[in-house]
Amino acid sequence: MRALSLHLKILISLLVVLGVSVTAYQIFVLGIPITEDVIDDLWNIEAKIEFQANPGVPVKLQMYVPPLDQDFVSLNESFISNNYGVSVNQVNGNRRVTWSARRANGKQTLYYRLVVTKRYSAEQSKPTGPVFRDPIPIEGPEKIAAEALLSSIRQHSADIETFISEAIKRVNNHNDDNVKILLGGDTSIQNKARVIELILSMAHVPMERVHTIRLNADQPQTPELWLRSFNGNRWLFFNPQTGAQGLPNDRLIWWTGDEPLINLEGGRNPKVTFTLSSSELNAIRLAKMIDENTEANILKYSPLYDLPLQTQQLYQIILMIPVGVLVILILRNLIGIDTLGTFTPVLIALAFRETQIGYGIILFTLITALGLALRSYLEHLKLQMLPRLSVVLTFVVALIATISLFSHKLGLERGLSVSLFPMVILTMTIERLSITWEERGGGHAFKVGIGTLIAASLAYLLMNIRELAYFIFTFPSVLLLIVAFMLAMGRYRGYRLTELFRFKALAKD
Repeated sequence: MRALSLHLKILISLLVVLGVSVTAYQIFVLGIPITEDVIDDLWNIEAKIEFQANPGVPVKLQMYVPPLDQDFVSLNESFISNNYGVSVNQVNGNRRVTWSARRANGKQTLYYRLVVTKRYSAEQSKPTGPVFRDPIPIEGPEKIAAEALLSSIRQHSADIETFISEAIKRVNNHNDDNVKILLGGDTSIQNKARVIELILSMAHVPMERVHTIRLNADQPQTPELWLRSFNGNRWLFFNPQTGAQGLPNDRLIWWTGDEPLINLEGGRNPKVTFTLSSSELNAIRLAKMIDENTEANILKYSPLYDLPLQTQQLYQIILMIPVGVLVILILRNLIGIDTLGTFTPVLIALAFRETQIGYGIILFTLITALGLALRSYLEHLKLQMLPRLSVVLTFVVALIATISLFSHKLGLERGLSVSLFPMVILTMTIERLSITWEERGGGHAFKVGIGTLIAASLAYLLMNIRELAYFIFTFPSVLLLIVAFMLAMGRYRGYRLTELFRFKALAKD
């Protein structure tokens, strides 16, 4: 007995650990929404390119577009142009689109559109980057000024992060004479980035320019410059004006490097305007869209989403049956309510999904009462069980058809759904109630019938909770926790709640 108890405890513990672990992995690692009402952001980005084409010569326009391997995932990407050929190539870790045309005249307008959202899955490839670079050649007063700044920066920094941040702050100090020499009167952000790169190169620290787009901007904008450096494990991003570390969550990396956004041949006066709009979408629907449009299989640990939609709807009902059984188990083993078995109330609760609980109770009571009257009459004929059940089943079918017909005539369309009641379940319910009546009396049969209705009603109310149905369908490993609780209840030998009232007098003695 002790070995059996230990075996059961180990089994329950394993089920709990496995169920909690898989569910937690889906929620906290894969980021699958806990409820279907969770809303996620969706951004629509449009880049409008305008230029004047030179007459009589081919036109070739190249523009960098966002990479597809960052914290955002692309749901749709389109290149809109008239009579232009389009190709996309990888260039130095960037993606670059090329529009080309044999002839073009006058003002030209091209569009690039992108729909992105935050990436759900944290499973991304490990970043790589340079960790060493050679110094940029420099001579004369600029070299002396750079070495002076470098010496001071080293004294006020402890590691790569603080070294880069301190260098950026020093370069933005326009009152420093060394900085004035290096900037040469040009205080633009591009020139500051050049000086920062010069100082970092003297310390053999690599640096890259990163051009980003602000997703939460309501007005047209131009790419914003950031700096980044690789520390051997991850990229470190820095604001080139303040030295603050960390790229904000609303920044989308458009391209990296020193080259301009666009390169135009056969035209002049190019202009790029970025326009953004944001919207919200149901999180689980968005996860499905990501699965369909990318290789990121977000719902791979929710395999039921791979089923056809009609089959999914069926399993959303089937997976709630253990929840109904759990309700019956608690009512019987802990509270002490008598029911017609364990599964009969659950099946009645499923029928309530069609009739709704109010009409369902009325129809169930009516059909059962009439069926019991017929069963009592057949008992006097001394029939065997199989013929008796056949007669009762036929009576139930005829009675359901009659109720549906009268409901239709009276305009009570809800009564038509009574035909969805399981015929066999109603027949067996009538048979078992009649046997209980004969063996233990009408009072006990009435008590069991009421208990069955109460259990079926409570099971229906719980099984009909939309949020719970979504949670169990999306995280089916929760069923392991339900099984663990059922196993624990299997060894319960204590008093039921009704027995505490039943034996209350003995407790006083």
